[in-house]
Amino acid sequence: MTQMALVIDLNVCVGCHACVTSCKEWNTSGQAGSLSDVRPYDADPSGTFFNRVQTYEAGEFPNSDTIHFPKSCLHCEDPPCVPVCPTGASFKRKEDGLVLVDYDKCIGCKYCSWACPYGARELDEERKEMTKCTLCADRIYNEALPERDRKPACVLACPTSARIFGDIHDPESDASKAIQARGGYQLMPEWGTKPSNHYLPRVKTEGSCGSGSCGCSGGASAASPASMLEAGEPINLASLAIRRGTPAVSRDKRLDDRLDSGKLNLAAFATRVKSLFTRAHTVATKEI
Repeated sequence: MTQMALVIDLNVCVGCHACVTSCKEWNTSGQAGSLSDVRPYDADPSGTFFNRVQTYEAGEFPNSDTIHFPKSCLHCEDPPCVPVCPTGASFKRKEDGLVLVDYDKCIGCKYCSWACPYGARELDEERKEMTKCTLCADRIYNEALPERDRKPACVLACPTSARIFGDIHDPESDASKAIQARGGYQLMPEWGTKPSNHYLPRVKTEGSCGSGSCGCSGGASAASPASMLEAGEPINLASLAIRRGTPAVSRDKRLDDRLDSGKLNLAAFATRVKSLFTRAHTVATKEI
């Protein structure tokens, strides 16, 4: 059986909340609503919160670490929210494994919310219906969209490509390969819900901070792509762009063609990128 799901790489998630805002925009008719820091101790912020990013501090200085942990509906293979629904509004779709809500049947009783151990459901106060992440079911099958855009909004928005979407039951999918290669794990498997979404664990690398303050080898840090380009060192720019999800590179077919044909002047490209960052920094400094 097909089981579509997300695989989230905690090693590259930077907690930018791009996935949160893109989810809010797609699922609230183009309106993002208030952000979570607006009156945090007063009324609940408006808008959709199908996806949240929680940030934790782990360890003690100098071996401390900051972990950004995105969380949404996990589309469990044995979802406890389905059997408790008195009207049959909550259901698991056979063709792709998504856990969805039939709004024509939902009465807003919140039974499914109480049954979910992950807190993945919320009540739409205006419609009085239970809502949750659908993995953008209305988007991933939309033939009016280019095939590359038939992915959940959060996946397309992630600037570090920390979110992988695919069929985890297909051993050839990128999602399955990532789980196998990196030891992907489920959230709270002891509940027996068999979550479909998986997380790729954090990996501490030497020279991760460049100064030794995080407990690394002490000052040795990997060369940046820009410095490698300026030094004339070989670098697979196409794969780097795709891995980091840089729209200006990965989505520009003309640039991809030049990369594949070897006709791109890498030194000039590096200089151009550096000048753009310098200009942006100058503008930001003036505004401050």
